[in-house]
Amino acid sequence: MAKSKKLFTIGYEQTPAKAVLDELETAGVKLLVDVRAVTSSRRPGFSKNQLAAGLDERGIAYLHLASLGTPKEGRLAARSGKFDVLHKIYAKHLRTPQAREELDELSALVKKSGPVCLLCYERDHSHCHRQWIAEIIEDRDKVKVANLAAKQA
Repeated sequence: MAKSKKLFTIGYEQTPAKAVLDELETAGVKLLVDVRAVTSSRRPGFSKNQLAAGLDERGIAYLHLASLGTPKEGRLAARSGKFDVLHKIYAKHLRTPQAREELDELSALVKKSGPVCLLCYERDHSHCHRQWIAEIIEDRDKVKVANLAAKQA
């Protein structure tokens, strides 16, 4: 299969909701897949219902795949800057039946839904679990992955 399908990733750390929504719209994203374990946020516009409403206004669908979120101990490791620990925890988590099922669901969505974007908090994709998800889908389905970065506040 040619690398015709696109998978984007984006983090919203230090970024206003409008800037993230603008970036998604400019990139032509049709579906935003939220890969946070916890969809509440202290940042305005990024809690699940607020985010879904903002996306809907721009014609972008929203889906939360909770089982692709980072387990609590992984989030704690990330906050402490222990990204090697995060990676080990998340790699183990991806072997769970729930995570494998949602990876398969994501794979099917990328194939049929037009440009899809993975969303999480961390601005730097290289320190975020969404990058590892994207790499799996890229390898599995031969899609092109690009990391978006909205303008910071």
